[in-house]
Amino acid sequence: MAALMAVANGQESVKPLVKIVKGKKLCDRGWECKGWSQFCCNQTISDYFQTYQFENLFAKRNTPVAHAVGFWDYHSFITAAAQYQPHGFGTTGGKLQSMKEVAAFLGHVGSKTSCGYGVATGGPLAWGLCYNKEMSPSKLYCDDYYKYTYPCTPGVSYHGRGALPIYWNYNYGETGDALKVDLLNHPEYIENNATLAFQAALWRWMTPVKKHQPSAHDVFVGNWKPTKNDTLAKRVPGFGATMNVLYGDQVCGQGDADTMNNIISHYLYYLDLMGVGREEAGPHEVLTCEEQKPFTVSPSSASSSSS
Repeated sequence: MAALMAVANGQESVKPLVKIVKGKKLCDRGWECKGWSQFCCNQTISDYFQTYQFENLFAKRNTPVAHAVGFWDYHSFITAAAQYQPHGFGTTGGKLQSMKEVAAFLGHVGSKTSCGYGVATGGPLAWGLCYNKEMSPSKLYCDDYYKYTYPCTPGVSYHGRGALPIYWNYNYGETGDALKVDLLNHPEYIENNATLAFQAALWRWMTPVKKHQPSAHDVFVGNWKPTKNDTLAKRVPGFGATMNVLYGDQVCGQGDADTMNNIISHYLYYLDLMGVGREEAGPHEVLTCEEQKPFTVSPSSASSSSS
C-alpha cells in the first residue's frame, strides 16, 4: 500500500516491463496499468495528474454545505482509472491528449455532481463532486418494460447515484453486469463506494451506449471516424460529441443550451487548472453539440439523465 501511495502521489514513476509481440511494443506498469497493453507504454495518469490537482479541481467538495463530504477522493479516482488505463483511458496519444481526456471526463463528472450556482463561494465551477446521489428523488425510476431482463427489486429506488449519475433499473442492471456487482438489487452500493462510483462512470465513458455507436472515449481521442450520415448530422469528433454520446437529445441539437454550456464550462475550467489551457479545447464546432443531431433520442419517460 505504501508503494501504491508513493506512486499515486507522483513521487516516482514505475518503469514499465516491455515485450514485443508480433512487432508491437506492449508494456505493463504494475498496479496502475496492468496486463500487457500498448497504452501502458505511455505515461500513466498519476504521472501527470496528481492529488493536488484533483484537490484544485474539486476544491469545495468537502465544505460543510456540500452533500457528500469525505466521500470522493483522488485515491478512489486513480484506483478506478487503473482498470481502464490499459484500454486507453488517459493513456491514448501523447501527454497533452491524455490530459485533455482526463479533463473531459472529469468535466462531465463535475457538471453532473455540482451544487455550484452563480454566487457560490469560489465561483460556480469549484463545486464539482458536491453530490453522490440525487437528494430528493421524485420517483423510483422503475421501467417495467425491462421486467424480464432487469426487473425492479421491490422497494428499491433507481434514482441518480454516482459520478456520472445512473438512473433507471435497466441502467443499474447493465452497469452491474459489466462491473460484476449486483447493482440491480443494491443500487446503493454506488453511493457507498467512491471507487465503484468512478468505475461505473468510467465504464460508461469507455463503452458505447448502443451497438453501432462509438463510446465517449472513442469520439474524444479520435478512434471514431464519422460516416457520411454523421457528417450530414454535423457530428464531428471532439468534446461536443462526448455530450452527444452520453446524453443525446437531452443536451444536443438544441442550440445554445444552458445544460450543454455548463458541461463545457467545467471542461474548460479544468483544462486551465491542470495547466493545459482552454485554448487547447479546439474550435467551437468541436467543443459544442448545439447543431449536432443526437445519436440517441431518449424515450419520453427518461426525462432525467439515462446515461
